[in-house]
Amino acid sequence: MNTRANSSRERILTVAESIILQKGYTGTNIEEILDKAAITKGGFFYHFNGKGELARALVERYIEHDRAVFMELLERADSLSEDPLQRALIFLNLFSEMVSGMNATHPGCLVAAFTYELQQFDEDVRKRMEVGVMEWRRLVAERLHLVMERYKPRLDVSVDVLADMFTSTLEGGIILARVLDNNQALIDQVQAYRTHLRLIFDPSVSFEK
Repeated sequence: MNTRANSSRERILTVAESIILQKGYTGTNIEEILDKAAITKGGFFYHFNGKGELARALVERYIEHDRAVFMELLERADSLSEDPLQRALIFLNLFSEMVSGMNATHPGCLVAAFTYELQQFDEDVRKRMEVGVMEWRRLVAERLHLVMERYKPRLDVSVDVLADMFTSTLEGGIILARVLDNNQALIDQVQAYRTHLRLIFDPSVSFEK
């Protein structure tokens, strides 16, 4: 596919994601996407055979983008410390810094938006969403396993549950940020998760008053 075709496809995906995050999948029609992306109907169907294929491409693109962002932040955290707990804590600070640098309220999570309309998607799209969520779990759980190898947790905790808590914290924080129109709500949730990890693993944290 040539560069111009790639550019057109990316423009369709970018516009479609923006509209869906505002109106939902059901509330978004192809005609509106074509209008805002300045793409002809023929141009759209050159890339996608319909709205269902567009949904699959959007999920794949979103998950790939999220993974790239997480990996960049994790690698930066790894370069700043050799201690696994400190790496995890630094990663959360780096994520908070990234959100604080946004010029607008976080636009939302496409995967989360799609979960509210699961009945609209085929099994392939639903499976891709599940794979994405499991990938988020894996990335965080890998780091938490390294933490547990060095630090004895104060409580009996499941690494997978703790990793999933990161995802639920982000999604809940994004909802709060959008409702309150303030990214600080998301940052506060991420920092609360960071505090939770410290309370479980950090031996320097004292519970004494």
